[in-house]
Amino acid sequence: MIDLSKIEEDLTSVIKLTNLQVKIFLLIVTEGKMTAKKISDRLRISIDDANSIGKQLIELGSLIEISENEFEAMHPRFTAVNMYRKMCEREKVEFKRNVIVDNIGVVLERPYDDARTK
Repeated sequence: MIDLSKIEEDLTSVIKLTNLQVKIFLLIVTEGKMTAKKISDRLRISIDDANSIGKQLIELGSLIEISENEFEAMHPRFTAVNMYRKMCEREKVEFKRNVIVDNIGVVLERPYDDARTK
């Protein structure tokens, strides 16, 4: 099991996700698609919170909605850059290559693949 604390920190500080957005994103990346109900059970939050944060993560470019209230992550190398690009647009900063963002995708690639090839 890899230590995701550095990735959590980078997602919060560089991509500016909230702590709960980070937890839901990483849960889905490392375990595969899940419903709002399953997210709520795993993180002990309400189904409404799980669903609304899942939808926020879709807007932020990190998840896709497979069916009503069921979420999946796209490949982390793509997703990390995508989230960073959207954050740059929101914050009105120039979008350019970011090694930390690239590293997020690299580190999450193996757990992402493992969760989808069980």
